[in-house]
Amino acid sequence: MKRTSVCLILLTGLTMTMPAKKARADEGMWLFNHPPRKILKDKYGFEPTDQWLEHVQKASVRFNSGGSGSFVSADGLVMTNHHVGLDTLQKISSDKKDYVKDGFHAKTREEEIKAVDLELNVLMEMVDVTAEVKAAVKPDLPADKAFEARRAIIAKIEADSEAKTGLRSNVITLYQGGQYQLYRFKRYTDVRLVFAPEQQIAFYGGDPDNFAYPRYDLDVCLFRVYENNKPLKAEHYLRWSKAGAGKDELVFVSGHPGNTDRLNTVAELEYLRDVGYPWILERLHRLEVMLSVYSGNGEEFERKAKDLLFSVANSRKAREGGLAGLLDRALLKKKMADEKTLRASVANDPQLKELAGAWDTIAGVQPVRAKNIRRYTMLEAGSGFFTTYFGYARTLVRAAAEFAKPNEQRLSEFNDSNKKSLELRLFAKPPIYPDFEIVKLADSLTFLCEQLGYDSKLVQQVLAGKSPRERAAELVLGTKLADVKERKKLYDGGAAAVEASQDPMILLAKIIDKDARAVRKIMEDQVEEPKRQAYDKIAKAKFAVEGTNTYPDATFTLRLAFGTMKGYEEDGKHIPFETTFAGLYQKAHDQHNKYPFDLPQRWIDKKGKLNLKVPFNFVCTPDIIGGNSGSPVINKEAEVVGLVFDGNIQSLVWDFVYTEEQGRTVAVHSHGITEALRAVYDAGSLADELQGLTPRATTRR
Repeated sequence: MKRTSVCLILLTGLTMTMPAKKARADEGMWLFNHPPRKILKDKYGFEPTDQWLEHVQKASVRFNSGGSGSFVSADGLVMTNHHVGLDTLQKISSDKKDYVKDGFHAKTREEEIKAVDLELNVLMEMVDVTAEVKAAVKPDLPADKAFEARRAIIAKIEADSEAKTGLRSNVITLYQGGQYQLYRFKRYTDVRLVFAPEQQIAFYGGDPDNFAYPRYDLDVCLFRVYENNKPLKAEHYLRWSKAGAGKDELVFVSGHPGNTDRLNTVAELEYLRDVGYPWILERLHRLEVMLSVYSGNGEEFERKAKDLLFSVANSRKAREGGLAGLLDRALLKKKMADEKTLRASVANDPQLKELAGAWDTIAGVQPVRAKNIRRYTMLEAGSGFFTTYFGYARTLVRAAAEFAKPNEQRLSEFNDSNKKSLELRLFAKPPIYPDFEIVKLADSLTFLCEQLGYDSKLVQQVLAGKSPRERAAELVLGTKLADVKERKKLYDGGAAAVEASQDPMILLAKIIDKDARAVRKIMEDQVEEPKRQAYDKIAKAKFAVEGTNTYPDATFTLRLAFGTMKGYEEDGKHIPFETTFAGLYQKAHDQHNKYPFDLPQRWIDKKGKLNLKVPFNFVCTPDIIGGNSGSPVINKEAEVVGLVFDGNIQSLVWDFVYTEEQGRTVAVHSHGITEALRAVYDAGSLADELQGLTPRATTRR
């Protein structure tokens, strides 16, 4: 369920959020400064204190590569999923050592491996800046000027905050313009790998079992945060539960859900159904075929493509589930009825009548969005130039132009508040494989020809008289951007250095920049800004009619969800809430230990040491979505009882509506994690650190 950079590129421009409906059952991705206190007290007799909330908030971690995590020891140990850590595992691997396939265990602190370009964020403070943002955007401004005014004030707020506090500062849009909050984050960039199992047990069952249940996955990865070259002394970390959680027990999930589209207008949902999701699936299917063919060339090819193929296949399956929800006539019928009721309430209230046109505004921008989304995706989102080198070139070309402007006038990704993160990515040294880059770029250039037309002037400029394959090879083999020193020279040299550069990838980025910026401006001025203003009005209408005890849609920022440990009924059968190690071995036996149900040799050899009755995975009802991967599941005492890694197939409609009849969050059981560490991986000292029994050893024991 990880939200990855690939997904961000592909989904850009496809989705918008708005206020969710009044919470029922265990629904809700709640803000930490607006928790569901009354709901929890009335339903479960539990009311989290301010101290409890602060502790959980500051023990929670966001992986900027896409995913969630948490501090789980006083010495900066961070727990997340294997598939969240997969990007790092891939980047530190080589043809001589495949940490994805074989796993990793640092038996001493000295053996812990530093991640290439990983940034972790911890939310320290939230400040409401709604009044300041809205005051800067005058009601009579045309859409393009309103967009510029809002961008300018947000950039100023962020820059002032970072200068004052030293913390990463980002203004988060909530209720799609109904509210703005300034989030201040502590950044950590010295992050080191401590433990990861083999991918075969982390993703046991492969694609057939993805989004399924029962499951048997050790989808866990452990990192350690360092500060000043020493393990971080974490003031807030989650202690380990001795017993885990039992059936029907209240549990919480603290994590960073990426994006939801709940109670979007009907027009918005129809766009997603008819244009947005089919388009993203077209792109994902194409990528999956290309990556599968490349991987089929041999073991080393498979290793190089593994992380990307996993991400694409996972996204494809999730979007197929989302589209199935959008094609459900009953779901859309219910959305239509809800919208009709709200609009009638607005029309009949003299104080709300000025809001009545918001729905028509949103409907009115959908044709513009549909007309431009393919060109936007190919040029501005970069899907027509799918290579790491183009990402570097685009950043360098735009940095030279944007950093010459005042902060308030720049494209948002070049704001001062984002500069440190940008430089971390730009100057990192991940492994880059020229043959893989050529294959990716050739395929995307071919796709560019299909989408924009082979005879179009821009496509002909891009191809420079060559076939997509020939042009891709020329660009990849001719660029010098693999060299960090070259990237730094161009970055530090600014506009003069970039203008003088004859690097073919820099020249390519310059060729398309004007057209890419133009389609971006269309989407910002004619789609994003009118929608933002319209959704602001709808938010006001919903607050007036339904009250304010609700939660905003997901924004890849910290949220709190709650629910219980509960199984469900499927096809006339009861699905128990937890599985055991015994079930893992039984499934491997039933499938004759054949891929993707084969066990790593270590698990076969160590079977006799495992307590097969120990719980391995479980399901519960907290409300999650992609981005929650790696979130801790905790009990009322804020103790770890599990680790979120997936949702079942019935949860895929949670993009649009939460249901708990069958939809479930899937997690690794805390007892299963420590049992595997001790019995299978001989990592007793690491299990001790998790359970708070003894300090983690700094030398081999």
